[in-house]
Amino acid sequence: MAETVGDQVLRRLREWDVEQVFGYPGDGINGIVAAFGEAGNRPRFVQSRHEEMSAFAAVGYAKFSGNVGVCLATSGPGAIHLLNGLYDAKLDHVPVVAIVGQTARTAMGGSYQQEVDLQALLADVASAYLVEVNTAEQLPNALDRALRTAWGQRTVTAVIMPNDLQEQTYSPPQHEFKHVPSAPPSTPRSVVLPPEDEIARAAEVLNSGERVAILVGQGARNAAHEVSQVAELTGAGVAKALLGKDVLSDELPYVTGSIGLLGTRPTYELMRDCDTLLIVGSNMPYSQFLPEFGQARAVQIDVDAGVLGMRYPTEVNLAGEAKATLRALLPQLQRKNAASWRSGIESSVSEWWDTMRQQAMLSAEPVNPQRVVHELSVRLPEDAIITADSGSSTNWFARNLRIRGRMRASLSGTLATMGAGVPYAIGAKFAHPDRPVVALVGDGAMQMNGLAELLTIARYRELWDDQRLVVCVFHNDDLNQVTWELRAMGGAPKFEESQTLPDMSYAAFAAALGFDTVSVDDPEQLGPAWERVLGGRGPALLDVRCDPEVPPIPPHATLEQMTSTAEALAKGDPNTWHVLMQGAKTKLQEFLPGR
Repeated sequence: MAETVGDQVLRRLREWDVEQVFGYPGDGINGIVAAFGEAGNRPRFVQSRHEEMSAFAAVGYAKFSGNVGVCLATSGPGAIHLLNGLYDAKLDHVPVVAIVGQTARTAMGGSYQQEVDLQALLADVASAYLVEVNTAEQLPNALDRALRTAWGQRTVTAVIMPNDLQEQTYSPPQHEFKHVPSAPPSTPRSVVLPPEDEIARAAEVLNSGERVAILVGQGARNAAHEVSQVAELTGAGVAKALLGKDVLSDELPYVTGSIGLLGTRPTYELMRDCDTLLIVGSNMPYSQFLPEFGQARAVQIDVDAGVLGMRYPTEVNLAGEAKATLRALLPQLQRKNAASWRSGIESSVSEWWDTMRQQAMLSAEPVNPQRVVHELSVRLPEDAIITADSGSSTNWFARNLRIRGRMRASLSGTLATMGAGVPYAIGAKFAHPDRPVVALVGDGAMQMNGLAELLTIARYRELWDDQRLVVCVFHNDDLNQVTWELRAMGGAPKFEESQTLPDMSYAAFAAALGFDTVSVDDPEQLGPAWERVLGGRGPALLDVRCDPEVPPIPPHATLEQMTSTAEALAKGDPNTWHVLMQGAKTKLQEFLPGR
């Protein structure tokens, strides 16, 4: 039987060592779906419940594997559904290739069913490379360029394929006019290094400082050892952007934790008091959490020259890969006597972790959500992968979770979209089927799409050597992050019609799918509950009844934010007294360390 274009798509993906494609079927990709059957499901077709979840799973896979994620959707509605996940990939600089179907070439331009202008639809999200394949001879070059560009630029690319083409006999490009060949699949690798004189200028800035601070993002992930060496030489403290949470262990005494709205007090003080700043692989957008302009001399290292100097008036900008650039910089750094600066940082960090423990142990009605993550953190296996969703639970992921060992952790960092936590976890399991995965998800995100993706977990669990995938639901019947934003930023009380969620038993739903489930409404049950699900042999769901009025107060809360919250409560918030009591108890712990 002659090889079709659809067959060739899968053959080329196999040659690129693509092991799974996350997708959902439809008649716009029937030729490719049929090819999966002919190819013995190689690469594996991983069916999600919705195309957006396919894209999110591809993002999670790419984040935790380091390889390109591939997702597949039909024409029209299927391609539209992909967009949110693809934008998540683009904004977090994750390599993802989308293959989407299109109506038959004979019907294009005829307002045919499900015909959408996919070039226009995908032009922004796949701006690095977007192509419609209209002849078989185009295919190898188009697909290869999509994969190479996604990998090389850490971004999203897309290939559009009319459905009638997929079913045609494949004919390769020839050595003739207006045919474009393609080299065999290979992953492009390079090390970008700044000029020696620029590295010397950066060393001069860092050597002249007395109070050095370092901010790392996900771009520093392969340079953890080098960042630690720079910190030891300069006496610096190291703060982490949220996407860089797993770059360095939180057991290092000079690691101050997260920065920004979800940040820690030691990081706030580090940025407030430093006179020199080194930014490595971070494009964290909230410049108000960096040192005051003019306060610190600054150096930035990033492989993407376009982001250099974007967030802070950096004096020296080094366009280079983090590990290689830091290795070139290290021999030119002088060991400085910064004992006072470093000891202050380490003391602040130690006191902060005491504060986090004290805040987590405060009573609540019924369970303090901070304690959920605190009890998890001390029990996590050192090879665990943790995914988080967007919502109030993200605060506790950012502040209370201590990274150590080989742990990996991520979330939708830049788009901050709800609904990524569970499909990220599915992608993580396909990336590392031998490692335990934990997803921390609010009940809003769980109702949005997490419940449906429990079906996906149940379907594919047998493929994973270690079947432990634990979904923890912060169950408070409230779209809690927005509730707090209304109070703190808008001075508006909780509007129950928009904020209150319908109550349900997440444990009962998961149990019906064969999950091990634990429902928790007593904080003393949390430790044993985590031990049960982490010590189990398969997927599990923890349904924790959390107090929605435990405030995610940043340690650097502004007078304006506190005034807005007070105004909201004065206007008749439905839980005014409880909000006030929980807020006062929580904030007090920062000023009473050690009790």
